Amino acid sequence: MLRTLYWTKKGVIMLDQRLLPGRAVYRRFTGYRDVADAIKKLVVRGAPAIGVAAAMGAALGAIKVKAKDADGFKKKFKKVLDLLASTRPTAVNLFWAIERMRRVADSSGNATAGEIKKRLVKEARKIYAEDIRINKLMGGHGSRLIKNNSTVLTHCNAGALATAGYGTALGVIRGAVDRGKKIRVFADETRPVLQGARLTAWELKQDKIDCILITDNMAGSMMQKGLIDCVVVGADRIAANGDVANKIGTYPVAVLAKAHNIPFYVAAPLSTIDMKIKHGNGIPIEERDSTEVTHIRGKRIAPAGIKVRNPAFDVTPNRLVTAIITEKGVVRAPYGRNIRRLFS
Repeated sequence: MLRTLYWTKKGVIMLDQRLLPGRAVYRRFTGYRDVADAIKKLVVRGAPAIGVAAAMGAALGAIKVKAKDADGFKKKFKKVLDLLASTRPTAVNLFWAIERMRRVADSSGNATAGEIKKRLVKEARKIYAEDIRINKLMGGHGSRLIKNNSTVLTHCNAGALATAGYGTALGVIRGAVDRGKKIRVFADETRPVLQGARLTAWELKQDKIDCILITDNMAGSMMQKGLIDCVVVGADRIAANGDVANKIGTYPVAVLAKAHNIPFYVAAPLSTIDMKIKHGNGIPIEERDSTEVTHIRGKRIAPAGIKVRNPAFDVTPNRLVTAIITEKGVVRAPYGRNIRRLFS
């Protein structure tokens, strides 16, 4: 299985996704500030992977906190968590993982600082293992929605590279393939950072899964020609009503799928569902640097001085979502009521 990141006694090892598909380079990060920078600069990306990285970064930060007692440790540890929380505003798994680490520290009672550190390292490794297990459960549930000899369109990268391993959307595809189904995948290139072209296509090729790369603006034409049987995407945050925030360009794919009567599925763990946000318009949308739009691999492709918008995500209304695939099973409308049941 492809390893996106993992814990070692000498630091967190991450596959630098900025260099794919040209080079597969693993880097070691020994401090929480380095992990925060890696998250911000897309060394690691994808909501579940960001959550795992944040937990490991918190553990690294905890190890280096110098404090004699629990209260002193917690005060310094809060600064570690605050920095990690400032990296990516949309991916809710980041905050979910940070809150888990905070609870471990806060619930440690009269434990020594050394004992708390051991518990935090254990929790970070637990989050990593849980993510892989959850992804495989989603793959099993979602695979039943994918018919044999069908073609799936996916947008951005929601594979092993976006998680601790196996993947969410690509986990559903892998789950179908693992069960003997013949699947073909159309991968949108996903501008402006080309996660589909660089990462999804690379992953699928590694797994020898039939993949066809298309530009983002070809999706409608492929649907019109009857070449797409369903769409499967991941998510960075899902509101309590089932509105889905995912990589920019997901919303128009969902509109096109609806217009062509093609099922549109979202694969995401429960940790991606934010019950505190009622509707999609309450989801914070990250605006990234303009050079991601004006440049490709450092080469300028747009006029100097041109005004740029670069929202990293958009929101797909729940009315366009056929089903949400979670580790607890497949959820359909009415989403508000059925999502609440997942947490009961």
